[in-house]
Amino acid sequence: MGLFVVTNIDDVIILSLFFARGAGKSRTTARIMLGQMAGFVGILAVAILTAWGANTFLPPQAIPYFGLIPLVLGLKAAWDAFRGEDDDELDSSRGVSIATVATVTFANGGDNIGVYVPVFLSVGYQGVLVYSLLFLLMTVALVYLAKFVATRPGIDELLEKGERFLFPLVLIVLGIAILVSGGAFGL
Repeated sequence: MGLFVVTNIDDVIILSLFFARGAGKSRTTARIMLGQMAGFVGILAVAILTAWGANTFLPPQAIPYFGLIPLVLGLKAAWDAFRGEDDDELDSSRGVSIATVATVTFANGGDNIGVYVPVFLSVGYQGVLVYSLLFLLMTVALVYLAKFVATRPGIDELLEKGERFLFPLVLIVLGIAILVSGGAFGL
């Protein structure tokens, strides 16, 4: 449980911003939940494949470049906010996009992969299964924690007022942090 909390606590902020972005729109929680689960299943799949010798599938040097995904999404959202336009992919009339939540979750999973691989190497197949199931259950709890945070009086108003600028900023900072911490482009 501690392993999950340490590698996913930053998702509370990101998911809270998704909840602010989808506030008042139908099925926001379901879309965020599906996106978070899809992104996290992708993280688990890469960690498991890498731990089981599939590093030709995704060499460790490639992981930092996933930072380009939130960076590009953040820059686009910032540009749209600057121009006074809504970002159709992030905030459509249907609410928050499942694909966007999944993409941001996966892109933010480099630290998860880096931490999970050595653990998965040390626990065997049954241990990996137990960890994976526990992590998936905790992912559900994480989404509801983010929803709780995003809907607290005062916080909800702050997120709704600031999300237009805070959301792109968080994605840009996240993308740069992933790139820099992983040494992408020689940074």
